Amino acid sequence: MSQAGTLILIMSIAVLAPLLAYGISRWLPVPLVIFEILLGILSGPDMLGWAGDGQVIDTLSDLGLAMLIFLAGYEIEFDRVRGATMKRSLWAWLTALVVGLALASALTGLSKGVYIGTALTSTALGTVLPVLRDAGDLHTRFGSVMTTFGAVGEFGPIIAIALLLSGRSPGRSTAVLAAFALLTAAAVWWAMRPRPPWFPRVIARTLHSSGQFAVRLVVLLLAVMLGISQALGLDTLLGAFAAGMLTRLLLHGAAPESAGPVLEKVEAMGFGFLVPVFYVVTGIEFDLDALLSGGRALLLLPVFLLLFLAVRGLPVYALAPPDLVRRDRRALTLFASTALPLVVAITTIGVDDGVLKTEEAAALVGAAMLSVLLFPLAGLRLRGERRVVEEPLGGSESW
Repeated sequence: MSQAGTLILIMSIAVLAPLLAYGISRWLPVPLVIFEILLGILSGPDMLGWAGDGQVIDTLSDLGLAMLIFLAGYEIEFDRVRGATMKRSLWAWLTALVVGLALASALTGLSKGVYIGTALTSTALGTVLPVLRDAGDLHTRFGSVMTTFGAVGEFGPIIAIALLLSGRSPGRSTAVLAAFALLTAAAVWWAMRPRPPWFPRVIARTLHSSGQFAVRLVVLLLAVMLGISQALGLDTLLGAFAAGMLTRLLLHGAAPESAGPVLEKVEAMGFGFLVPVFYVVTGIEFDLDALLSGGRALLLLPVFLLLFLAVRGLPVYALAPPDLVRRDRRALTLFASTALPLVVAITTIGVDDGVLKTEEAAALVGAAMLSVLLFPLAGLRLRGERRVVEEPLGGSESW
């Protein structure tokens, strides 16, 4: 099939997926991404063979992943992720990294263990946030804690990719990261500076016109941060995450009354087009034959699924804020153990580097898909009847 035909197929799946999710939601609230991935697998070369590939499709998929990470970075509310909760989330992720590298290396060997262990520490914050938003949990105390733990679970592996999987020496990787941090700090300083009076006026006046100044500025920020990370030889996901944080600082500082409508437009562009392309292409490119042809790959799939819970989930449960009741701690464990986008990125790097076999990558990505299907559903069940109570401004927990 031509690239144009494949794009039509992908967007047809993108339209069909929410209809299926809506239809089944009366019995089971299955995350939308599951239908996008499964329909992608169904139309891919290992099943019906309808979908093709090409540079345009791959580029759109990469942009979809960047937009997903960008929106995850944007969702971080800096006034609610400071203090003890942030310390707990950092220690939980560092513990997961040490345990993940040790267990994965013992299971598959040191060279493969670095890739697999890093993937096991990730949290699919961009996948979990829409689930929490739809459930009315995003702006509760539980949602604030989950956002903090999820942000570290998203950002931490990106840093680990730059340090451990870049192919550079540790010293050079650290220097490159430091350069990126300095450039990002300069961008933060610029974003937090007072803007001239015309700036919020232009945003408001063009918000519902063809000018769309704010949306174009957001896209420019994303492109600049992606370009900086690529120029430094870093994974572009680092730039996407930083761009999301910068955009939030800029909009909420300079034009707070327009920040909500601007985000709605960016989300429409992301969740309406680019993000579904990424998830459908993930399904299309999933190596189903490699997973089903060998017994070892099938055996690894449930092992990896359990490792997501053990490596990422147990430290989160142990270090969750003490004011969370037991069922919320368990739900936090499940949500934090949900992984997919970074697992896809890391396994792709591993296969391209010739370290991971295709069947091992398929087993790890398959386990991540199952985590997206099973863990959020179980977390919502554990939460039960939810009370939408805003988190108090001054957190009372102590480290």
